[in-house]
Amino acid sequence: MIKKIAIAMLWVGLFTPAHSQDKDKEDEKPDEKTIEDITKNCKVYDGLFKVYQDTIKGSVYMEVRQDQIGPEYIHFSQIMDAPLDFYERGSYGYEKVFTISKSYERIEITLENITAYFDPNDPLSRAKDANLNRPIIYSEKIEASSKDGKTHLIKAEPLFLKEAFVQITPRPDPGNKDPNALKFGSLSDSKTKFLQIKSFEENTDFRVEMIYENSTAGMFWPVWDDDLTDPRFLSIKVYNTIIKMPDNDYRPRFDDPRVGYFGQRVTDMVDRSATPFRDMISRWHLVKKDPNAELSEPVEPIVWWIENTTPEDFREPIKQGILRWNRAFEQAGFKNAMVVKIQPDDAEWDADDIRYNVIRWVSLPRGLYGGAFGPSFFNPRTGQMLGADVIMYYGFIRAEITESDIYTRTTSTRPERFNAKHCAFASELAVNFNAGRTMIRALGRGEAEEKELINQSLMMLSLHEVGHTLGLNHNFKASHFLDNEKVHDKEFTSTYGMTGSVMDYSGVNLALDAEKQGLYYEVTPGPYDKWAIEYGYKVFDPKEEDAGLNEILSRSSQPELLFGNDADDMRSPGRGIDPRAQTWDQTNQPIEYAIDRFKLIDQSLKGLMDKVAKENTSYQYFNNCYYFLTGDWWQGLTAISRYPGGVYVDRSFIGQEGATQPFTPVPYAMQKQAMNAINTYGFSPNAMQTPSEVYSYLQNQRRGFDFWGQTEDPKIHDRILAFQQNILNHMMHERTWQRIIDSEMYGNTYRLAEYATDLTNGVFKDDIAGSVNYRRQNLQTEYVNRLVGVMKADDYNHVSKAEAFRQLKSINKMVSKAKSPDSATEGHRQYLTYLIEQAMDED
Repeated sequence: MIKKIAIAMLWVGLFTPAHSQDKDKEDEKPDEKTIEDITKNCKVYDGLFKVYQDTIKGSVYMEVRQDQIGPEYIHFSQIMDAPLDFYERGSYGYEKVFTISKSYERIEITLENITAYFDPNDPLSRAKDANLNRPIIYSEKIEASSKDGKTHLIKAEPLFLKEAFVQITPRPDPGNKDPNALKFGSLSDSKTKFLQIKSFEENTDFRVEMIYENSTAGMFWPVWDDDLTDPRFLSIKVYNTIIKMPDNDYRPRFDDPRVGYFGQRVTDMVDRSATPFRDMISRWHLVKKDPNAELSEPVEPIVWWIENTTPEDFREPIKQGILRWNRAFEQAGFKNAMVVKIQPDDAEWDADDIRYNVIRWVSLPRGLYGGAFGPSFFNPRTGQMLGADVIMYYGFIRAEITESDIYTRTTSTRPERFNAKHCAFASELAVNFNAGRTMIRALGRGEAEEKELINQSLMMLSLHEVGHTLGLNHNFKASHFLDNEKVHDKEFTSTYGMTGSVMDYSGVNLALDAEKQGLYYEVTPGPYDKWAIEYGYKVFDPKEEDAGLNEILSRSSQPELLFGNDADDMRSPGRGIDPRAQTWDQTNQPIEYAIDRFKLIDQSLKGLMDKVAKENTSYQYFNNCYYFLTGDWWQGLTAISRYPGGVYVDRSFIGQEGATQPFTPVPYAMQKQAMNAINTYGFSPNAMQTPSEVYSYLQNQRRGFDFWGQTEDPKIHDRILAFQQNILNHMMHERTWQRIIDSEMYGNTYRLAEYATDLTNGVFKDDIAGSVNYRRQNLQTEYVNRLVGVMKADDYNHVSKAEAFRQLKSINKMVSKAKSPDSATEGHRQYLTYLIEQAMDED
């Protein structure tokens, strides 16, 4: 036995590696590098976090101290620059709260869930981490530690040169089969780099350039737009900042559905009420210098800088627009809350510095995309606003706008995921403004009026976008403040507002009678704006705050304080239910106002060539003017089309003075009036009629090979039909028909049978005894096909299907009995009969 053990030991000894036999050698480790060793060739950026950058290799390291492990920090990101197809310059990301922890030999960064609140005194708070995601977005081995173990050095590249904090790459769209679709490709490790590092006492900043490579993107060159030098390589410059969690006496203010603020959505997880919400509004921390004064200057005002890129003739109206917000802050107890300065040409700071709130004016590589927007960022834990910018695009004021821009208003294909508060106001205002300028020129109202239009549009643009940075979201019901006469009272509107709020998308206000012309655009905060600022910014004694805020909110039922934001608006077919929540409408008599606009457009189209064409130029601008005018016509029809089947919404609380029921159908007479206007100005044989001499001049200027693969002749009938289709998209939408049926249960007397009959008569009745022109042939065929679709689609209920069937039977009877005076009309009616009978046979 002993012999066997000895042999076994000898065997093991022979085949055991030498290093395992030598215990001393086994325990040997290379000398560990110190922080000083690693950073000896580095440039140091000392501040909130100490950062090192190797001056030879470019590697970046960040120190994490023991006292920085545990506390919360805020991460904020912004797009510094990118191709326009993907992001707008200056787009803001989402605020994130994170904490740093140490796990053995690694440093980890965890994103904190800020949407749930637990009262620490409630027993349920012991389960506050259950089912809430707190992802670790960064885990990196510690490169070195100080001798006392209280300071650690980590690599910064995995945190800022990857998509740890910020997702830049858009999610793939499985429905997009276009082989030419722009794609990001893969993030390049070798080309992605740090551009600049700064560290201050309260924040540490990293500016990086992310390079994405896609070797196959160039195979479809040169189909891409001018902002892409080579689509195989995309450069996205991103600004990251880490901010110390503010520790001050700021008191959060909570959201209320009767007033519109951006903010942080938070649910009280132990509240047993039906509305366990602690949503905090975003607002600046304004403190009175004199707490006892009814009107006091703030300790720290909101300071705006107009960047030196802004055209000099634009600076004064923009400045005045910003300063007009002081009128609203006076209602909240502050004077001179807003201060405006001009960035000097020799300024040592730039607009990307988040410590400065900047009005930035930049150029566009093409078209009008973007226009302007007012992004801001805040402390997600409290709602305290920490910084803001307003980015304006020069394309707003130019006439370089394409037909597709005018028709769709905003046609950009870039992703909207980076900025949830994206505002399309300026890009749409560009079309609206140019329609107004065309009418002024076509009607010969003079250069002085055109200059006034420009200044007022710039004032409104700055009022609107700065309003977002104060925390306010859109109010699309505000245009219903005044009637059609009072809206042209220049003295009144200059003081009290033309609309209830500058946060609406209110259209250019042109009077049919030039002698009665008032303001073109809003130049002062309206009554809603002043009330909303009062709610957000008025300072109360903590013991009196609830009562004071409730008193302010109790006034929400006053007509001038109507409110409806993007969740309510009816811009898109089938979206929203309250027709007052609409963009580019005007006054509380919107149908009459739109009809006046149609008359103005009709006057402007007559003799348009003589008024806007210039010798020795192409027909491009004349072509654009036609699109401006007809696009504005379409916008008026869109606003009107939302009234039939519409329902007014009142968000007043129970028992509130002046409140109505939450849902009230639009009055029968107004629904009928709107339907008649649509049939007259949108569907009749002469609807959208343009003088014939205009059509032969609708030429786009040739540029290179822009017409490759397509014909350049004006597609007149296609465009008219596209407008009509957009109106039908809403008026025949399954939600609209469903609402008409449902609203009978709470007061609607405009029943679906009458609604559909009126629509059918509008499409067919006016020319049933005569010739049907091509515009009407297109419309009638489109309408029949849609009725067939209603009858067969799963999205419509049985009542809707039955009504579609009834209308098809009525149309078939109508056209089969009609006498056709020409072969084109006869062929058209035979085709309609075929479509209807084929649909009936299939069923």
